Amino acid sequence: MNEKMDLDRYRASFPSLEFAEPAPAVLEVVIANADRHNAASESMHRDLAHVWRAVDVDETVRAVMIRGAGEHFCAGGDFEMIERMIADEATLVRVWKEASDLVYNLVNCSKPVVSAIRGSAVGAGLAVALLADIAVAGRDAKILDGHTRLGVAAGDHAVMIWPLLCGLAKARYHLLTNQPLSGEQAERIGLVALCVADDQVRESALEIAIRLAGAGTTAVRWTKHALNNWLRLAGPSFDASLALEFLGFRLGDVREGLAAVRGKRRASFGPGESGPPGS
Repeated sequence: MNEKMDLDRYRASFPSLEFAEPAPAVLEVVIANADRHNAASESMHRDLAHVWRAVDVDETVRAVMIRGAGEHFCAGGDFEMIERMIADEATLVRVWKEASDLVYNLVNCSKPVVSAIRGSAVGAGLAVALLADIAVAGRDAKILDGHTRLGVAAGDHAVMIWPLLCGLAKARYHLLTNQPLSGEQAERIGLVALCVADDQVRESALEIAIRLAGAGTTAVRWTKHALNNWLRLAGPSFDASLALEFLGFRLGDVREGLAAVRGKRRASFGPGESGPPGS
C-alpha cells in the first residue's frame, strides 16, 4: 500500500501553491492567485522553480497533475514582479536564476507530470504547462508566449520545446508575432497532447495521472528521462534565449511594453538595438 503524502510539508515549503492528493500517489499542484488569473508573484515564481526538486525525491509521489485555480492556468508574471525586475538588478538576477531552475528542474524531475490547461496560459505558467510530460488543454484555452508583446525575447521555455513540438515554422510564427492559440489549435499543431471540453480538463488530466501512477515505476521514469534528452540537447539554445530575454529587461522597450499591456493598448516600440553577434 502506498504511504500517504505529507501535504503539510509541501504547503510549508511552497506556501504560494496549493496541494492535494486526489488519488493514491498522485500529487495535485494548484497555481492559486485567482484575483489575478493566477499570475505568478515573486514567491510563486520561486515556488514553481523549486517544487520539482521536492517532488523528485518524494517516493510517495508517483505522478503529478498541475492546474490553475478556477478558470485560468496562469497569466504569467505579475506586473509588480516585472517592475522590480526592471528597476532592481538583484531581483533581475535572482528571477533569471529561478527561470532557469524552473525549466531544468521540471525537465529533470523523474516523476511524470500532467498539466491541465484552462483559460489563459502565459509566461512562466505556460512554461510549466508545456514542459509537462503530457499537456491536456481545454478547447477555449488561450495559449500565449507573451514575451515579444512585452518587449523582450522569448525566453522561459519556448526556444527549447516549441520547435520540437510544433515545428520551426509554427514556432517562429507564434513566438515572433505573439499570435495566441486556442487549445484546439494547439492540439492541431502538436503543441499539446490532448484537447478536451473545458469542463473536462481536470478530470481528463487526473485520469492520465492516475494511469501513470499505476504504471511500472522505472519504466515510466526512465522513458521520461530518455525522451527528455531531446530537451537537454536544446539546453544551449534555451540558455541563450533566457539570457537575451533578461538582457531585454535592461532596455527601454520593456517599459513601453509593460505600459501597453497594463493599458490594454498597442505598444509603440522604438527602432531597436543592435542584434546579437552574428545576426
